Amino acid sequence: MPAFPDFSCFSRLNDKDHLMRFLCFFLRKKETYSLQRSREMTDILIIGGGIAGLTAAIYALRAGKTVTVIEKESFGGQITSSPRVDNYPGLPAVSGNALADAMLGQAMDLGAEIEMEEITALRRTEQGAFAVTAGNKTFEGRAVILATGARHRPLGLPGEEALVGHGVSYCALCDGAFHKGERVAVVGGGNSAVQAAVFLADVCESVTVIQEFDHFTCDKRDLEAMTAKANVRPLLSTKVSALRGGDRLQGIELTSQTNGDKTELPVTGLFVSIGRIPDTEVFRDLVACDENGFFQTDDQCATNVPGVWAAGDCRQKAVRQLTTAAADGTIAAINACRYLG
Repeated sequence: MPAFPDFSCFSRLNDKDHLMRFLCFFLRKKETYSLQRSREMTDILIIGGGIAGLTAAIYALRAGKTVTVIEKESFGGQITSSPRVDNYPGLPAVSGNALADAMLGQAMDLGAEIEMEEITALRRTEQGAFAVTAGNKTFEGRAVILATGARHRPLGLPGEEALVGHGVSYCALCDGAFHKGERVAVVGGGNSAVQAAVFLADVCESVTVIQEFDHFTCDKRDLEAMTAKANVRPLLSTKVSALRGGDRLQGIELTSQTNGDKTELPVTGLFVSIGRIPDTEVFRDLVACDENGFFQTDDQCATNVPGVWAAGDCRQKAVRQLTTAAADGTIAAINACRYLG
Protein backbone atom coordinates (compact mmCIF):
# COMPACT_ATOMS: atom_id res chain seq x y z
CA MET A 1 0.00 0.00 0.00
CA PRO A 2 1.39 3.43 -0.87
CA ALA A 3 1.93 5.68 2.10
CA PHE A 4 -0.12 8.85 2.31
CA PRO A 5 2.01 12.00 2.52
CA ASP A 6 3.16 13.72 5.67
CA PHE A 7 1.01 16.83 5.93
CA SER A 8 3.63 18.65 7.98
CA CYS A 9 4.82 20.01 4.63
CA PHE A 10 1.73 22.23 4.68
CA SER A 11 3.33 24.35 7.38
CA ARG A 12 5.42 25.93 4.64
CA LEU A 13 2.40 27.06 2.62
CA ASN A 14 1.55 30.72 3.04
CA ASP A 15 -2.22 30.89 2.60
CA LYS A 16 -5.39 28.82 2.59
CA ASP A 17 -5.58 28.78 -1.21
CA HIS A 18 -2.26 27.00 -1.44
CA LEU A 19 -3.26 24.57 1.30
CA MET A 20 -6.42 23.65 -0.56
CA ARG A 21 -4.46 23.34 -3.77
CA PHE A 22 -2.20 20.70 -2.26
CA LEU A 23 -5.02 18.89 -0.51
CA CYS A 24 -6.64 18.50 -3.91
CA PHE A 25 -3.34 17.38 -5.40
CA PHE A 26 -2.72 14.68 -2.82
CA LEU A 27 -6.29 13.41 -3.01
CA ARG A 28 -5.91 13.04 -6.76
CA LYS A 29 -2.53 11.30 -6.37
CA LYS A 30 -3.22 9.24 -3.24
CA GLU A 31 -3.33 5.90 -5.05
CA THR A 32 0.23 6.24 -6.35
CA TYR A 33 1.89 8.68 -4.01
CA SER A 34 4.47 7.42 -1.54
CA LEU A 35 7.10 9.34 0.35
CA GLN A 36 9.07 6.09 0.48
CA ARG A 37 8.96 5.39 -3.24
CA SER A 38 12.24 4.76 -5.05
CA ARG A 39 13.81 7.85 -6.58
CA GLU A 40 13.85 6.87 -10.24
CA MET A 41 15.71 9.00 -12.76
CA THR A 42 13.43 11.63 -14.31
CA ASP A 43 14.06 13.27 -17.65
CA ILE A 44 13.85 16.86 -16.44
CA LEU A 45 14.11 18.26 -12.93
CA ILE A 46 12.48 21.67 -12.67
CA ILE A 47 13.52 23.63 -9.60
CA GLY A 48 10.82 26.18 -8.87
CA GLY A 49 7.07 26.15 -9.39
CA GLY A 50 6.35 29.69 -10.55
CA ILE A 51 5.04 30.68 -13.96
CA ALA A 52 8.35 29.85 -15.69
CA GLY A 53 8.68 26.46 -14.00
CA LEU A 54 5.09 25.42 -14.58
CA THR A 55 5.22 26.51 -18.22
CA ALA A 56 8.39 24.48 -18.69
CA ALA A 57 6.71 21.47 -17.09
CA ILE A 58 3.68 21.70 -19.39
CA TYR A 59 5.84 21.91 -22.54
CA ALA A 60 8.17 19.10 -21.48
CA LEU A 61 5.30 16.80 -20.49
CA ARG A 62 3.53 17.40 -23.78
CA ALA A 63 6.78 16.40 -25.50
CA GLY A 64 6.62 13.05 -23.75
CA LYS A 65 9.27 13.68 -21.10
CA THR A 66 9.00 12.76 -17.45
CA VAL A 67 9.12 15.81 -15.19
CA THR A 68 9.55 16.45 -11.47
CA VAL A 69 8.79 19.95 -10.24
CA ILE A 70 10.32 20.83 -6.87
CA GLU A 71 9.02 23.91 -5.06
CA LYS A 72 9.98 25.01 -1.55
CA GLU A 73 7.15 27.41 -0.69
CA SER A 74 4.10 27.94 -2.88
CA PHE A 75 3.30 27.32 -6.50
CA GLY A 76 2.75 30.32 -8.75
CA GLY A 77 5.54 32.49 -7.43
CA GLN A 78 5.32 36.28 -7.25
CA ILE A 79 2.12 36.49 -9.31
CA THR A 80 0.08 35.00 -6.45
CA SER A 81 0.52 38.32 -4.63
CA SER A 82 -1.37 40.17 -7.37
CA PRO A 83 -5.12 40.32 -6.79
CA ARG A 84 -5.74 41.32 -10.40
CA VAL A 85 -3.65 40.55 -13.48
CA ASP A 86 -4.52 42.51 -16.61
CA ASN A 87 -1.46 41.94 -18.77
CA TYR A 88 -1.68 38.20 -19.48
CA PRO A 89 -3.00 37.83 -23.04
CA GLY A 90 -6.46 36.32 -23.30
CA LEU A 91 -7.14 36.35 -19.54
CA PRO A 92 -8.09 39.89 -18.53
CA ALA A 93 -8.75 40.59 -14.87
CA VAL A 94 -7.65 37.14 -13.69
CA SER A 95 -6.30 36.87 -10.16
CA GLY A 96 -2.73 35.70 -9.68
CA ASN A 97 -3.87 32.77 -7.55
CA ALA A 98 -6.42 31.65 -10.13
CA LEU A 99 -3.80 31.72 -12.89
CA ALA A 100 -1.31 29.76 -10.78
CA ASP A 101 -3.98 27.21 -9.81
CA ALA A 102 -4.90 26.64 -13.44
CA MET A 103 -1.28 26.15 -14.51
CA LEU A 104 -0.50 23.81 -11.62
CA GLY A 105 -3.61 21.76 -12.37
CA GLN A 106 -2.67 21.53 -16.04
CA ALA A 107 0.84 20.31 -15.21
CA MET A 108 -0.51 17.71 -12.76
CA ASP A 109 -3.08 16.48 -15.25
CA LEU A 110 -0.28 15.92 -17.76
CA GLY A 111 1.58 13.78 -15.23
CA ALA A 112 4.02 16.07 -13.45
CA GLU A 113 5.47 14.77 -10.20
CA ILE A 114 5.18 17.49 -7.56
CA GLU A 115 7.51 17.78 -4.58
CA MET A 116 7.46 20.30 -1.74
CA GLU A 117 11.12 20.44 -0.74
CA GLU A 118 13.88 23.01 -0.33
CA ILE A 119 16.92 22.23 -2.44
CA THR A 120 20.28 22.52 -0.67
CA ALA A 121 22.67 21.35 -3.41
CA LEU A 122 22.94 20.62 -7.13
CA ARG A 123 25.71 18.49 -8.62
CA ARG A 124 26.54 16.56 -11.75
CA THR A 125 26.80 12.80 -11.24
CA GLU A 126 29.56 10.54 -12.56
CA GLN A 127 27.09 9.25 -15.14
CA GLY A 128 26.62 12.76 -16.54
CA ALA A 129 23.16 13.31 -15.07
CA PHE A 130 22.26 15.72 -12.26
CA ALA A 131 21.35 15.19 -8.62
CA VAL A 132 19.69 17.67 -6.29
CA THR A 133 19.66 17.28 -2.55
CA ALA A 134 16.78 18.26 -0.27
CA GLY A 135 17.49 17.31 3.34
CA ASN A 136 18.00 13.55 3.33
CA LYS A 137 16.33 13.14 -0.07
CA THR A 138 17.96 13.06 -3.48
CA PHE A 139 16.29 13.61 -6.84
CA GLU A 140 18.03 12.77 -10.10
CA GLY A 141 17.39 14.02 -13.61
CA ARG A 142 19.00 13.94 -17.02
CA ALA A 143 18.49 17.70 -17.42
CA VAL A 144 17.68 20.60 -15.10
CA ILE A 145 15.67 23.79 -15.51
CA LEU A 146 16.30 26.36 -12.78
CA ALA A 147 13.19 28.48 -12.32
CA THR A 148 13.87 29.52 -8.75
CA GLY A 149 12.47 33.02 -9.09
CA ALA A 150 13.28 35.73 -6.60
CA ARG A 151 12.26 36.47 -3.03
CA HIS A 152 10.89 39.66 -1.51
CA ARG A 153 13.48 42.36 -1.01
CA PRO A 154 13.27 43.69 2.56
CA LEU A 155 13.79 47.29 3.58
CA GLY A 156 16.74 46.22 5.69
CA LEU A 157 15.66 48.25 8.71
CA PRO A 158 16.23 47.30 12.37
CA GLY A 159 13.31 45.32 13.76
CA GLU A 160 11.83 44.55 10.34
CA GLU A 161 12.15 40.79 10.58
CA ALA A 162 10.61 40.69 14.05
CA LEU A 163 7.62 42.73 12.84
CA VAL A 164 6.83 40.48 9.87
CA GLY A 165 3.35 39.18 10.59
CA HIS A 166 2.89 41.90 13.22
CA GLY A 167 2.27 44.82 10.92
CA VAL A 168 4.97 44.35 8.29
CA SER A 169 3.99 42.30 5.25
CA TYR A 170 5.18 41.61 1.71
CA CYS A 171 1.79 40.50 0.40
CA ALA A 172 -1.23 42.80 0.43
CA LEU A 173 -3.48 40.09 -0.95
CA CYS A 174 -2.46 37.70 1.81
CA ASP A 175 -2.57 40.08 4.77
CA GLY A 176 -4.65 43.09 3.72
CA ALA A 177 -7.84 41.78 5.35
CA PHE A 178 -6.10 41.82 8.73
CA HIS A 179 -5.94 45.61 8.48
CA LYS A 180 -9.54 46.33 7.60
CA GLY A 181 -10.45 49.89 8.53
CA GLU A 182 -6.87 50.76 9.51
CA ARG A 183 -4.31 53.23 8.24
CA VAL A 184 -1.58 51.50 6.26
CA ALA A 185 1.32 52.31 3.94
CA VAL A 186 2.80 50.70 0.86
CA VAL A 187 6.49 51.03 -0.01
CA GLY A 188 7.36 50.93 -3.71
CA GLY A 189 6.36 52.43 -7.02
CA GLY A 190 6.18 49.55 -9.49
CA ASN A 191 3.20 47.56 -10.71
CA SER A 192 3.03 45.27 -7.68
CA ALA A 193 3.16 48.15 -5.20
CA VAL A 194 0.53 50.22 -6.99
CA GLN A 195 -1.75 47.21 -7.42
CA ALA A 196 -1.36 46.52 -3.71
CA ALA A 197 -2.40 50.09 -2.95
CA VAL A 198 -5.51 49.77 -5.13
CA PHE A 199 -6.45 46.54 -3.40
CA LEU A 200 -5.85 47.95 0.08
CA ALA A 201 -7.86 51.09 -0.69
CA ASP A 202 -11.02 48.99 -0.70
CA VAL A 203 -10.15 47.45 2.67
CA CYS A 204 -8.35 50.09 4.72
CA GLU A 205 -9.25 53.56 5.95
CA SER A 206 -6.27 55.14 4.20
CA VAL A 207 -3.26 54.05 2.17
CA THR A 208 -0.05 56.06 1.87
CA VAL A 209 2.18 54.98 -1.04
CA ILE A 210 5.83 55.79 -0.40
CA GLN A 211 8.12 55.93 -3.42
CA GLU A 212 11.84 56.66 -3.12
CA PHE A 213 12.05 58.19 -6.60
CA ASP A 214 10.31 61.30 -7.94
CA HIS A 215 8.02 59.23 -10.18
CA PHE A 216 6.18 55.92 -10.26
CA THR A 217 7.55 53.14 -12.46
CA CYS A 218 4.27 51.25 -12.89
CA ASP A 219 2.06 50.97 -15.96
CA LYS A 220 -0.09 53.97 -16.81
CA ARG A 221 -3.36 52.10 -16.23
CA ASP A 222 -2.28 50.94 -12.79
CA LEU A 223 -1.30 54.49 -11.88
CA GLU A 224 -4.65 55.81 -13.08
CA ALA A 225 -6.46 53.20 -11.01
CA MET A 226 -4.53 54.22 -7.91
CA THR A 227 -5.00 57.96 -8.36
CA ALA A 228 -8.74 57.37 -8.75
CA LYS A 229 -8.88 56.13 -5.14
CA ALA A 230 -9.75 59.01 -2.84
CA ASN A 231 -8.17 57.39 0.21
CA VAL A 232 -4.76 56.79 -1.41
CA ARG A 233 -2.04 59.39 -0.85
CA PRO A 234 1.24 59.17 -2.83
CA LEU A 235 4.49 60.38 -1.29
CA LEU A 236 7.27 60.72 -3.86
CA SER A 237 10.99 61.25 -3.17
CA THR A 238 10.48 59.77 0.29
CA LYS A 239 12.11 56.85 2.05
CA VAL A 240 11.10 54.78 5.07
CA SER A 241 13.99 55.25 7.48
CA ALA A 242 12.74 53.56 10.68
CA LEU A 243 9.98 51.36 12.05
CA ARG A 244 8.11 52.28 15.23
CA GLY A 245 6.54 49.89 17.70
CA GLY A 246 7.30 47.04 20.04
CA ASP A 247 5.44 43.78 19.53
CA ARG A 248 3.40 45.36 16.72
CA LEU A 249 3.99 48.10 14.18
CA GLN A 250 2.69 51.47 15.34
CA GLY A 251 4.24 53.82 12.82
CA ILE A 252 7.14 54.62 10.52
CA GLU A 253 9.72 57.36 10.19
CA LEU A 254 9.94 59.00 6.77
CA THR A 255 12.91 60.87 5.34
CA SER A 256 12.60 63.27 2.43
CA GLN A 257 15.04 62.52 -0.37
CA THR A 258 15.08 66.19 -1.38
CA ASN A 259 15.86 68.00 1.89
CA GLY A 260 16.45 65.27 4.48
CA ASP A 261 13.52 66.29 6.68
CA LYS A 262 12.14 63.54 8.89
CA THR A 263 8.47 63.03 9.72
CA GLU A 264 6.44 60.41 11.56
CA LEU A 265 3.55 58.53 9.98
CA PRO A 266 1.26 56.51 12.30
CA VAL A 267 0.28 53.27 10.54
CA THR A 268 -0.52 49.78 11.76
CA GLY A 269 0.32 48.05 8.50
CA LEU A 270 3.30 48.39 6.15
CA PHE A 271 3.30 46.51 2.85
CA VAL A 272 6.75 46.32 1.28
CA SER A 273 6.93 45.92 -2.48
CA ILE A 274 10.39 47.04 -3.62
CA GLY A 275 11.47 44.19 -5.83
CA ARG A 276 13.02 40.80 -5.45
CA ILE A 277 16.37 39.16 -4.76
CA PRO A 278 17.19 36.21 -7.08
CA ASP A 279 16.96 32.89 -5.27
CA THR A 280 20.18 31.47 -6.71
CA GLU A 281 22.62 31.10 -3.80
CA VAL A 282 22.48 27.30 -3.60
CA PHE A 283 23.47 26.88 -7.24
CA ARG A 284 26.25 29.45 -7.62
CA ASP A 285 29.09 26.94 -7.16
CA LEU A 286 27.98 25.18 -10.34
CA VAL A 287 26.07 27.76 -12.39
CA ALA A 288 27.52 31.15 -13.31
CA CYS A 289 25.74 34.27 -12.04
CA ASP A 290 26.22 37.99 -12.64
CA GLU A 291 27.27 40.51 -10.01
CA ASN A 292 23.67 40.81 -8.78
CA GLY A 293 23.20 37.07 -8.38
CA PHE A 294 21.10 36.39 -11.48
CA PHE A 295 21.91 33.32 -13.56
CA GLN A 296 23.87 34.15 -16.71
CA THR A 297 22.28 32.63 -19.80
CA ASP A 298 22.20 33.05 -23.57
CA ASP A 299 19.02 33.85 -25.51
CA GLN A 300 18.11 30.15 -25.38
CA CYS A 301 18.12 30.21 -21.56
CA ALA A 302 21.20 27.96 -21.50
CA THR A 303 23.64 28.38 -18.60
CA ASN A 304 27.36 27.70 -18.61
CA VAL A 305 26.61 24.08 -17.65
CA PRO A 306 25.49 21.80 -20.52
CA GLY A 307 22.15 20.28 -19.57
CA VAL A 308 21.14 23.14 -17.25
CA TRP A 309 18.83 26.00 -18.27
CA ALA A 310 17.50 28.96 -16.28
CA ALA A 311 14.08 30.51 -16.78
CA GLY A 312 12.10 33.38 -15.33
CA ASP A 313 13.03 36.12 -12.89
CA CYS A 314 16.11 34.28 -11.63
CA ARG A 315 18.06 34.82 -14.86
CA GLN A 316 19.84 37.91 -16.13
CA LYS A 317 17.62 39.88 -18.53
CA ALA A 318 16.24 43.35 -19.15
CA VAL A 319 12.50 42.66 -18.77
CA ARG A 320 10.84 40.59 -16.03
CA GLN A 321 7.14 40.16 -16.64
CA LEU A 322 4.57 37.39 -16.39
CA THR A 323 4.69 36.79 -20.12
CA THR A 324 8.49 36.77 -20.29
CA ALA A 325 8.58 34.19 -17.50
CA ALA A 326 6.22 31.97 -19.49
CA ALA A 327 8.34 32.55 -22.61
CA ASP A 328 11.50 31.57 -20.74
CA GLY A 329 9.85 28.38 -19.51
CA THR A 330 8.84 27.53 -23.06
CA ILE A 331 12.33 28.14 -24.47
CA ALA A 332 14.08 26.25 -21.68
CA ALA A 333 11.77 23.23 -21.97
CA ILE A 334 12.07 22.98 -25.75
CA ASN A 335 15.86 23.15 -25.57
CA ALA A 336 16.00 20.64 -22.72
CA CYS A 337 13.89 18.23 -24.76
CA ARG A 338 16.18 18.67 -27.76
CA TYR A 339 19.20 18.05 -25.53
CA LEU A 340 17.69 14.81 -24.29
CA GLY A 341 16.71 13.72 -27.79
